[in-house]
Amino acid sequence: MNTNKNKPYYFLLRLSLLTILLVSCTNQTPSAKPLKKLPAIVEKQQLKVDQDTILRLKYTTGIRSIFEDRNGNFWFGSHQEGVCMFNGINFTYYTIEDGLSDNQVRTIQEDQDGKIWFATGKGVTSFDGKNFKDHSSKNNIALNHLITNKWQNNLNPNDLWFHGDDKAGVFRYNGKDLTFLKFPFPERDPEEPFADLVTGIDKGEFEKIWFATYTGVFAYDGLSFSFINDKTLGLDQKGESERLHIRSVLEDSKGNLWIGNNGIGVLFHDGKTTFNFSEKQGVSIKDKGVNGSLGRVFSMVEDSKGNIWFGTRDNGAWRYDGKELTNYNTDDGLTSVFVNEVYMDKKNELWFGLSDGGVFKFNGESFYRVF
Repeated sequence: MNTNKNKPYYFLLRLSLLTILLVSCTNQTPSAKPLKKLPAIVEKQQLKVDQDTILRLKYTTGIRSIFEDRNGNFWFGSHQEGVCMFNGINFTYYTIEDGLSDNQVRTIQEDQDGKIWFATGKGVTSFDGKNFKDHSSKNNIALNHLITNKWQNNLNPNDLWFHGDDKAGVFRYNGKDLTFLKFPFPERDPEEPFADLVTGIDKGEFEKIWFATYTGVFAYDGLSFSFINDKTLGLDQKGESERLHIRSVLEDSKGNLWIGNNGIGVLFHDGKTTFNFSEKQGVSIKDKGVNGSLGRVFSMVEDSKGNIWFGTRDNGAWRYDGKELTNYNTDDGLTSVFVNEVYMDKKNELWFGLSDGGVFKFNGESFYRVF
């Protein structure tokens, strides 16, 4: 009798347990496997895809210059293949066949009217958006009218300055006229035909413009000149490997001058004294040999944080934050250790032009290829 009385109770109990079990199963995720975190190498590859465009410059001889114009177009000057303009979508290539004075494009600038100017291996060319104009000496620049006393004019911050072709001097464009200014020192030594050819120009922020030649640097303030060369540095009595062979020059925001050499490293000049920065940091060719050294410096720029960047021939890019040097090379994403050009755009982002034709940007930690 007792068993029969409890039968409804057990039935209800079993029904309740079955209902709970069914509800529990219904609320579970349908046979989905737990998500696994992607391996670090896969995450790195995905990040690269996000940052790395499919577009590639066709240049193989190297990038000599990078420039962003007022419209946001980027220009890339090659070592021997002309210049290319990127409008955000497509590349447009220009060579001597389009009117460039030479296919080696060393520097690119823009005047107040939006005209683009190119300093090439054989003179100066301008581009108005439709047509090129060759201003090189081979096209009858009247050099006899462009004499030394033309230097005696106050500097205009809007002036454009260009490498002086194969002559000892520079081109200056004041917004109206292009003139050639001979250097204010004796004619070149026949035994050193390239000694006074311009290798770098930098507009300082302290009312000076600096001109680098293979064997020296001089500043022009609108009225007078000052010189830094083997003689002023006491290097004229040393061997050839210990003398100046300048490839770049930079005046930083504090007025200090950085002189990049192809061999003896970087010299630092604070207006009074000069010392070998590479040697002091223990990264000269004497200290490290060619590999691992800050010895052959072809480009320099100061970023928005005051860091000084160096592009070298043998050891990638270097950054100096005022205390420490950091070296970046192929282990950090670069495809070549020869960094021809370092450029900061209007957004304060750094671009690097390499000898293999690659163009890279720096994201704060590593490099990624743009073109």
